[in-house]
Amino acid sequence: MSVAPGRGASEATLLAFDYGEKRIGVALGNVLTRSARPLTVIQNRSTGYRFEAIGVLLREWQPDLLVVGLPTHPDGTPHIMTQLAKRFGNQLNGRFNVPVVWVDERYSSVDAEARMRERGDDMDQLDAEAACVILQQYLDERSAPTP
Repeated sequence: MSVAPGRGASEATLLAFDYGEKRIGVALGNVLTRSARPLTVIQNRSTGYRFEAIGVLLREWQPDLLVVGLPTHPDGTPHIMTQLAKRFGNQLNGRFNVPVVWVDERYSSVDAEARMRERGDDMDQLDAEAACVILQQYLDERSAPTP
């Protein structure tokens, strides 16, 4: 993982994205605390709009790594959203020069909805909660001991 000057890899800040054709959920996380939290939902109105909004977040949080959820069918085979999410991640890297990793996001929205219903939260931040699920999965997998 590439790390910003002055920060060690163990302190890296991460932003995660749950890409959708209408909305993009965003979550914030930190490698040191191994925790993620929902940040915001960006309306996916146009290419210019979404990347302007993402640019604001990147300037504010200065992440060392971007995590993008990669949707697939339940059996792991790709579908149309798989390619759109890949393209989105590649565009993030190309526009902002921040490393991007992809995480299998199967069932992230289902998990996010269950969490929100349990807490009694309003569903308007569902996409941000899904991004949080994706980012927490990345952090958990990264910190898991290797056999």
